[in-house]
Amino acid sequence: MTSPVLAGRRRDLTADCSSCAGLCCVLPAFAASADFAIDKPAGRACVHLTGDARCGIHADLRQRGFPGCTVFDCFGAGQRLVAVAAVERPAADPGVAAAFPVLRQLHELLWYLTEATALPLPAALRGEVAAALDRTERLAAGAPEELAAVDAAAVRADAGELLGRVSETARAGRRGRGRDRRGADLVGADLRRADLRGVSLRGAYLIGADLRGADLTATDLLGADLRAADLRGADLSAALFLTRPQVAAARGDGGTRLPAALGRPAPWPAGVPVRGSRPRPRGGRGGAAGR
Repeated sequence: MTSPVLAGRRRDLTADCSSCAGLCCVLPAFAASADFAIDKPAGRACVHLTGDARCGIHADLRQRGFPGCTVFDCFGAGQRLVAVAAVERPAADPGVAAAFPVLRQLHELLWYLTEATALPLPAALRGEVAAALDRTERLAAGAPEELAAVDAAAVRADAGELLGRVSETARAGRRGRGRDRRGADLVGADLRRADLRGVSLRGAYLIGADLRGADLTATDLLGADLRAADLRGADLSAALFLTRPQVAAARGDGGTRLPAALGRPAPWPAGVPVRGSRPRPRGGRGGAAGR
């Protein structure tokens, strides 16, 4: 799941702003908050969008009060939609505006399904994954008006059920696997050096959680909220269904191990790993596996 081959398969699911038209800086709305310094209605260009559809403060987004922009990821939907629409001003086109959120969701699903194809699965389940990947790709290849008509919620629900079975299969038989914490409220939890191998943290709230030195090998992180989670020295190199937005929203350092398909966020220091990063035994204080 962390091989260069998988990273190559996901290349088209990686945002390329140079091939887009600033869609994420125009189409979504955002409100002044801890994530955004200003209000911006949907369809209006951000005040920092330049004439060449680039962000004028990209290097200083966090310092200028726009951390929300640093964790947004279209999974390559922007450049794909611009190429397909072939209109002079994509960000001002109603068809593009309607299609963009749908295509972004489809590309996120493709990210997960592509990872699932690289997991050791029985033939029948592997066939289901391949079929779902093909169906989702065919939907994503549609014209803007076709994309706008897609019931993205239904597609996500079907894929979510399949990915749940994929996760169970991939994590089955993990030695020392602790109790699953799917959807758990772990906000601010002390999980330092926790052995979370094979645990499901799907949809868990890990906002501000201390995961320094934790072992998340084969841990299902699909939809887990990692905002401000401390991942310094943690091993996520073989975590399941981890995305760039999740990583960008967390804290890490030179000792944080990530899957090969994910780049290290620019704000993360490349310093010395946290000391004492060896996973503590199951049942140790602060470890979710023993709860």
